[in-house]
Amino acid sequence: MKRTETPIDLVANQRVSDMASRYPSFATDIGYPGGESEMDDYSPEFLSQEQQDTKAVIAKLSALQPVDEVDIVTKDAMLQSLQGDRETYDSGLAFRNLNNIASPAQGVRDVFDNSPTDTVQDWENLSLRMQKVGQSLQGYARTLAVGAANGDAPAKRQVEAVIRQVEQITAKAGFFRTFALNAKPESGELSAALKQELSKSAEQATQGYAAFGEFLVNELLPAATDVDAIGLDRYKILSKRFLGASVDLDETYEWGKEELARLIEEQTQVANEIKPGASVEEAIAHLENDPATKLHGTNELQQWMQKLSDQAVAALAETHFEIADPIKKLECMIAPTQHGGIYYTGPSDDFSRPGRMWWSVPEGVTEFDTWRETTTVYHEGVPGHHLQVAQATYIRDTLNAWRRLASWTSGHGEGWALYAERLMEELGYLDDPADRFGMLFGQRMRAARVVLDIGVHLGKPKLVGAGNWDFEYAKNFMTEHAMESKEFVDFEVTRYFGWPGQAPSYKIGQRIWEQIRDDYQKRKGADFDIKQFHKVALNLGGLGLDTLRTAMERA
Repeated sequence: MKRTETPIDLVANQRVSDMASRYPSFATDIGYPGGESEMDDYSPEFLSQEQQDTKAVIAKLSALQPVDEVDIVTKDAMLQSLQGDRETYDSGLAFRNLNNIASPAQGVRDVFDNSPTDTVQDWENLSLRMQKVGQSLQGYARTLAVGAANGDAPAKRQVEAVIRQVEQITAKAGFFRTFALNAKPESGELSAALKQELSKSAEQATQGYAAFGEFLVNELLPAATDVDAIGLDRYKILSKRFLGASVDLDETYEWGKEELARLIEEQTQVANEIKPGASVEEAIAHLENDPATKLHGTNELQQWMQKLSDQAVAALAETHFEIADPIKKLECMIAPTQHGGIYYTGPSDDFSRPGRMWWSVPEGVTEFDTWRETTTVYHEGVPGHHLQVAQATYIRDTLNAWRRLASWTSGHGEGWALYAERLMEELGYLDDPADRFGMLFGQRMRAARVVLDIGVHLGKPKLVGAGNWDFEYAKNFMTEHAMESKEFVDFEVTRYFGWPGQAPSYKIGQRIWEQIRDDYQKRKGADFDIKQFHKVALNLGGLGLDTLRTAMERA
């Protein structure tokens, strides 16, 4: 039965419409029509106006009284999110927003991954969109210049990392040139004139990034700081933003160390199952010499990901989750970049574009281990991000547009995905000791990130040796606990140094999800049904974890 819109729903729905009209990338991501040929505005003037609009929404929402449980959750979640936006802006963080993974430096290019490419009209839109890349980056550069002028530029490490990414994009076979060269709609044919226009537009976009790179080298890098740590006050803001909850950071740091030790012990036990008497390192060596666990090249990786994902969807839909037909399609993709990282993008609002799992394979990496990555497919796909995000998108009859399409908190989303990995172990999908070993590596790495991230940004002393956390110590620490390639560790540690509070939200989010499930189970007693718990929790949409906890206490 379709829900009758309440005044709070109307505010929430209008917020999504406004976001889609102001941010073309957001409209593209959720599949809303309009803005297909436009780019986002990252200028200081736009950010200022955005804050005025946010203040107006907060005032309007604060004055409304909820009429039911759905309204209670929406109001609580929206106010926390909007107030977090305000607090972040007021702290000055918006004017130093540059890192190697999740800043406008990447977002300007990333919008092309989900842009429609099916028709000739789509490619005409993309040609116009590419022409506006430079303008978008110019506005962003002016925003970063404000921070620099205020003595608050990003860390030098992040500027240097983005300079290298810009060099990839502006190379002879860089993204935009390749994108235009490979343009091919599913219906219709591109005219010679449009092909020529696309080529020119790709050059404009490439030159836009080249100009941005010159700004980074000539203006931002000289102003950049050698200090990576963000400090306690700003870290608190970002931690709360990423979790949707306030946590005791000192207690969480100590818990992270304890959790890391526990996971090492558990992993050592599984290593002994793989090879009797083996240490973790010896078990890794044994697995890495096993040709049965190897994938060679990105084509083989993509095909393996897709097969495993399809199997998980089919099996879990029959047993442990209610999975509607539109949600059952998930595309596994090799990303068109080589920056590193694995990520998920949700379906369009009408599911004409399915959810997608993307793997950005770093340069030089050509071999992959299935024992390491089985749990990654469950994390990004089903029952992880895809089930979570696509389910919220699907239930339009009960949730407003903001709850379905715009409400995302890292601690909720990434915490659920880590929870989902452990759930797959509970359900018997990781009975192979090698796959379980890989899952524990993922869990161990996320626990290590809690310790590293808080340790770095709060200036904690090293766990071993004199002095506080620094980059080389952090790299050695992550190498020990992730046991991944040098390229992976370099990218990841640079990410933690430049995106404070985000990496710990995975493991802390998992901890809070497990606490919420335990509390729910205690309240329900003999009536506890884990399938029902998952249904109720996921049908709330993506919420801050404080809002999720209080909502589930009433469920």
